[in-house]
Amino acid sequence: QVQLVESGGGLVQAGGSLRLSCAGSGRTFGSFTMGWFRQAPGKEREFVVVSSWTVGIAYYADSVKGRFTISRDNAKNTVYLQMNSLKPEDMAVYYCAARAGYVSINDATYDYWGQGTQVTVSS
Repeated sequence: QVQLVESGGGLVQAGGSLRLSCAGSGRTFGSFTMGWFRQAPGKEREFVVVSSWTVGIAYYADSVKGRFTISRDNAKNTVYLQMNSLKPEDMAVYYCAARAGYVSINDATYDYWGQGTQVTVSS
């Protein structure tokens, strides 16, 4: 079993930055595919970035490419999402997710989810 807890959300002005954290417990992330997803009010949940450090790949949504970066700290069993140049359209609840399998952008294939953290971007 894996437990995920996100933190780091908040209110930021457009153009600003935030770093989200996803702390895991129960198992180490090493062999898991990790992903960040987001859901804005009235919209479906969408993938932001998914990554497998086992095979060394990461896929970013076009809307965040070049602005967001996923990383991890093995010692802390924590995954991060650095978000720069934030835009009002980035405002959403951000979720961390994990799956014991290959990289997928389909949120329905993820087994473990955090509770979400709100990111609010003011224009």
